Amino acid sequence: MENQTAQGAGSAEAGVREKSQLMSASEIDRTLVRLAHEVVERHNGTENLVFVGIRRRGVPLASRLAEKIAQIEKKVTPVGILDITFYRDDLSMIDQKPVVQASKLAFSVEGKDVILTDDVLYTGRTTRAALDALLPNGRPRRVELCVLIDRGHRELPIQANYVGRTVQTSDSEVIEVRLKEVDGEERVMMCEKTM
Repeated sequence: MENQTAQGAGSAEAGVREKSQLMSASEIDRTLVRLAHEVVERHNGTENLVFVGIRRRGVPLASRLAEKIAQIEKKVTPVGILDITFYRDDLSMIDQKPVVQASKLAFSVEGKDVILTDDVLYTGRTTRAALDALLPNGRPRRVELCVLIDRGHRELPIQANYVGRTVQTSDSEVIEVRLKEVDGEERVMMCEKTM
């Protein structure tokens, strides 16, 4: 998820208060089912297809999409993990000592159709960093972006190919995606900065 103050860490984070729930657990699941069908339809199956989740919440979303596609197509789609920390252009603004975790791509993306997966698309800078982090792993045939939430406010010419939901936000608002694999709960919240 792109740098938007709370980073989905929960409303206990100082300076952010919850405004409303945008998606429940069942709505998230239904949205992922729809996105999985869109991917299969656009690619006419799963041949040459791989998912790469952007750490943190893009990873469980990529895994869930791959599972749903496996149920539809009866074929396993590989899933990789991408850590983009050192590729960010705002690294000095995130933390003095950012925690870097290993990317895990057990496959080359050379010639593959890559579905880059993240929770929230905001300025586009996370996606740009992810593309930089992806390319040392081979030259994909195509890279597409799949996000659960597109909240607008782009600073770079980047758009998602697959969008769960588009949510209009102000600069003072924050979208928090909470997933059971990372946060122990399942919902999408609209929050507001209080400082």
